[in-house]
Amino acid sequence: MTQLDLFKGVILVSVAQAQQRTLAGIPLWVLFLVAVVVIIIAVIWFLYEEKQKKSQAETAAPPAAAQTAPPDDLKIIEGIGPKIAGVLQAAGITTLAQLAQTDVGRLRQILDEANMTALANPTSWPEQAQLAAAGDMAALQKLQDELKGGRRV
Repeated sequence: MTQLDLFKGVILVSVAQAQQRTLAGIPLWVLFLVAVVVIIIAVIWFLYEEKQKKSQAETAAPPAAAQTAPPDDLKIIEGIGPKIAGVLQAAGITTLAQLAQTDVGRLRQILDEANMTALANPTSWPEQAQLAAAGDMAALQKLQDELKGGRRV
């Protein structure tokens, strides 16, 4: 028997003993694998939560330039009264230009969060706000003549 054979034998015995080590009947390599999986899941969850927080912060806060603009009278839009104007302003939409750039889905979300979904239909608001922000009051009046409560009739 050579030294190499003896060395191979020692290694094989060591590996066999390492594979037999257990904690409460569970092999250590299984426990190690479970720990690695738990750590990976925790890291993914943490990154997901951070992304959610960042996304909510971006949608909740209007751009800095928009915050300095003086608020417009949003009530000139057909379908927006004092209560809805207040809800929009609380959501960071204070100018007609901001309202014109806001997606209808986002407007519905704002109304839903304020439990005002049944009171209004924001489908035409961005279009009306675009005309008002551009100063085209004749076109705005023509469009509003076709609306009832902000809805096309």
